[in-house]
Amino acid sequence: MSSLAIEYGSHERVRELIDRLRFCAEHVSLDFDGWEESHVKGPGLYFAVVADREYGSYADPMGDNRWPRDRCRSVFDEEAFVETTEAVALEGDGGVVVAVDGEIESQMVRFRDLGTGSDEADLTDDVAYEPWMGSRHMSALETSVRPEVVATVTLSEETGRVSVFRGGEANSSTRSEIGGSWRAE
Repeated sequence: MSSLAIEYGSHERVRELIDRLRFCAEHVSLDFDGWEESHVKGPGLYFAVVADREYGSYADPMGDNRWPRDRCRSVFDEEAFVETTEAVALEGDGGVVVAVDGEIESQMVRFRDLGTGSDEADLTDDVAYEPWMGSRHMSALETSVRPEVVATVTLSEETGRVSVFRGGEANSSTRSEIGGSWRAE
């Protein structure tokens, strides 16, 4: 597969898009109060920012799991995006596909493991799993090395950890670390 014609990873609007995904995931994590309770599943998220909407070669539909586009079509619809993300994080399952222009695909998906396609053998060399990673995070790490994927963003339903994956590298923050300077103590 050839490299992207546009370097989306350094494109200002795409960086803003990824920041919005991360900040929204952090908001959902901080807004949930049940993290310390045993046997409670918190909200979980998995976003993938794709440069090409032809992701069918590495993703499968997750049944009836859908992003409600009637409520929010774009990451840049600020208030609607946050409210819809909160609902999807508690009720939905699967990856949410976001195009580099911020448009959100309706169908939620399961991204296939690396190595299932003939051109993917070299991609697996760039993947190093961390002990804290569950299946959602391992999938997001693997998906992030695909040439068509700019970044993936996850929220752990077990711990509230928020992670951004780019090119097989994880930038992850535990719940106590997220929020930056605006976080209220």
